Amino acid sequence: MAVRNTIILAAGKGTRMKSKLYKVLHRICGRTMVDHVLTQVEKTHMDNVVTVVGYGAEDVEHELGDRTKYVVQEKQLGTGDAVIKAEPLLAGLDGTTMVVSGDTPLFTSETFEKLFKYHEEKQAAVTILTSKAPNPTGYGRIVRNDLGIVEKIVEQKDASKEEQAINEINTGVYVFDNQALFDSLHKINNNNAQGEYYLTDVIEILRAAGRIIAAYQMDDFNESMGVNDRIALSRATKVMQARINHHHMAEGVSIINPEDTYIDVDIQIGSDTVIEPGVQIHGQTTIGSDCKIGANSEIIDCKLHDHITVTSSYLQESEMLDYSDIGPYSHLRPNALIGEHVHLGNFVEVKKAQIDEGTKVGHLTYIGNAHLGRNINVGCGVIFANYDGKNKHNITVGDASFIGSNSNLIAPINIADHSFIAAGSTITDDVNEYDMAIARARQTNKPGYYQKLPYDG
Repeated sequence: MAVRNTIILAAGKGTRMKSKLYKVLHRICGRTMVDHVLTQVEKTHMDNVVTVVGYGAEDVEHELGDRTKYVVQEKQLGTGDAVIKAEPLLAGLDGTTMVVSGDTPLFTSETFEKLFKYHEEKQAAVTILTSKAPNPTGYGRIVRNDLGIVEKIVEQKDASKEEQAINEINTGVYVFDNQALFDSLHKINNNNAQGEYYLTDVIEILRAAGRIIAAYQMDDFNESMGVNDRIALSRATKVMQARINHHHMAEGVSIINPEDTYIDVDIQIGSDTVIEPGVQIHGQTTIGSDCKIGANSEIIDCKLHDHITVTSSYLQESEMLDYSDIGPYSHLRPNALIGEHVHLGNFVEVKKAQIDEGTKVGHLTYIGNAHLGRNINVGCGVIFANYDGKNKHNITVGDASFIGSNSNLIAPINIADHSFIAAGSTITDDVNEYDMAIARARQTNKPGYYQKLPYDG
């Protein structure tokens, strides 16, 4: 039975990135480049996926896990040498094998499917994925004869002046007859400017053997963008950002300025949500319908339900239920659960705390390691002092309580339902239901003190 295979080339070090991080592990919109490639390959329902690793092999394997098999190219001797490393896993199989680079994160599964279909229709030994490049410098050129049949692929450093003028380029993606691929790889040599074994030399070997050589030219050149340095990484990120934002807008999300909005690839957003400029949404965040995400907010790994308003705030690993709002300039730290109709005003910080329905925390307040009940009013400048220098302790505040401005609640304490904390108090003991707690020194006035001062006001 014929099978579909893919070989992902991910063995290069990527010296032009000038980075301690292995090239294919640089991220674009929340996912590593090699993960982008593998994700699109997976959508084409491969029978076998083999990733060729070299530098940073352990890091790549940790990133991709058991989604792919691995082979190692210990010395970087060219793309042909890299592909032949997969021979022990794929040789002898009846079917087709796609070869794609791990530093080309913009290819889509739709393009891969079209390439496979074209290859099968042409009954070719190899089908090359090509594109017309606005500036072909650096790419291998597709050399065709007068009938338009592909004769060979010439790398930039080996191309003549006439060949360098060709703007149809090799994207580095191929579909081969699997057995023909590995038979031909044993016939290539490294007699070229780089002294490497080029996978592209297989094309000439197959043509000389009378096999059918096909080339499928895709429409969107941007998909073929390879990333070899930080400049290309930035360009690829822009393309991916535009693709992601276009998807969300097509699904009913209003993005005021798409060029200034940064949304990771796995984000889910409901219809009629409005996203203002400068917003960043990362990780595994989900945002419901009819929300408003205000300018310059950053949201990481959060779950926002419907009708949420976020105004210029930073949210991380937290959840907000329907009709709650936050900001401006507030901060949800990990494990904050904000209930329905909760209001968090400006300069409020919440960490590892649950705040139940209808509670209002107006401004300049820190709440940590706490559970606040329903319909509580928390005044300005309140501090939940949860850390004793060694351990964190919890504070609970019951329903319908009032926490006066500039109060300090010293954990661990329990403030019962319908309690009242007088402004300016430092509370160290539990407060019973319906009680008012006052913990502050009595005011003392010193008559005539001003007149004793050594200066004249």
